[in-house]
Amino acid sequence: MSGRKPEESALTKRQDLGPSFDLLHALPGRTSSPHTHRAYYRWIDVWLADHAGLPRTRGDKRIARMRALPLALLRETLSAARLRAWLGWLAEKGQSRPSIDQARAAVVTLTQLLVEAGWLDDVVGAAMANVRSPRAAGGQRRGRWLGTGEINRLVAAGQQVGNNRNQRLRNHLVLSLMCTLALRREELAGLRPGDFSVQNGRPVLRVRGKGNRVAMLDLPASTLEALQDWHQALSGQGPIDANAPLLRRLWKGGRISDDGLSTEGIWHVVDLASRQAGLGHVAPHDLRRSVAGALQEAGVTVDVISRLLRHGNVAVTERYLSRLPQRNEGGLLMEQLLAREDQAERARQSSVPLAGDKGQKNQHQVDSNLA
Repeated sequence: MSGRKPEESALTKRQDLGPSFDLLHALPGRTSSPHTHRAYYRWIDVWLADHAGLPRTRGDKRIARMRALPLALLRETLSAARLRAWLGWLAEKGQSRPSIDQARAAVVTLTQLLVEAGWLDDVVGAAMANVRSPRAAGGQRRGRWLGTGEINRLVAAGQQVGNNRNQRLRNHLVLSLMCTLALRREELAGLRPGDFSVQNGRPVLRVRGKGNRVAMLDLPASTLEALQDWHQALSGQGPIDANAPLLRRLWKGGRISDDGLSTEGIWHVVDLASRQAGLGHVAPHDLRRSVAGALQEAGVTVDVISRLLRHGNVAVTERYLSRLPQRNEGGLLMEQLLAREDQAERARQSSVPLAGDKGQKNQHQVDSNLA
């Protein structure tokens, strides 16, 4: 055990079920990326569901759980053997290597924070850190790749599933931003009214991506119109705070809430619109993938696509594009070759008289001469 005694602090709270750990305030000291925070919260929630039988949570309930993680359950479940078995089980379920690596990082980081706080033995922390991810399918999940026609149907369907004018305006803006600027859910949820500006006569949007990288993206005319319509709806309810969430939840009847639209809410908008458009299930990241694929098919250079996707390196974009289902028309071309050869063979056979037919013609000639 570490030499110090665990103490009550701002990160440790006493509850009826014993002390709890406030991961929400401890994690920023390890990683500053909000995207990483949300991913770690999700995997730790999965860990508690799989090993302690706790129900899965989402949204505000998940945040509340991360603020008060039960230390008794954590000390009981966190072990190298359990982590190794859990990662293997995730691999058997078909999770990709990046997802498994992320799950491991979430649990190992939590363990290290508990060790630093004096709630876990140093030996446990070292053993957990030595657990390696099992082999799994490389790259991302297969997902969907929508064509431009399907994307247009999806954007139109976003307004059709709205129950009121404000909901239609918000849904249209959500899908327009995702289907033109290839925004991630986390980037979309983090937008603020103050992120829009005009630079050198060009309307641009400031986007905060992974690793706190900031990009300025030119707004297409259709997306700018959707943004202006939504901005007008916001201003109809009072002054707009430049640092408040741009995309908001809606109350029944269409009144706009002060609370921002969560990443789960964005997922729900995409799912409803995709089903309304007759596309089946479409995940938000499928839209990012579809934008990249459409630009590549249109002959756009990888440099331009990389800047739009906000990748740190063009090599990352090249790997990303290589995972898309590239055209492989060899089988179709082979079928056409076989069909042409079959037609040619039939034509040759039809131009040569059969032996039986020739014999019948000769017999008719003999009978005629005898007569």
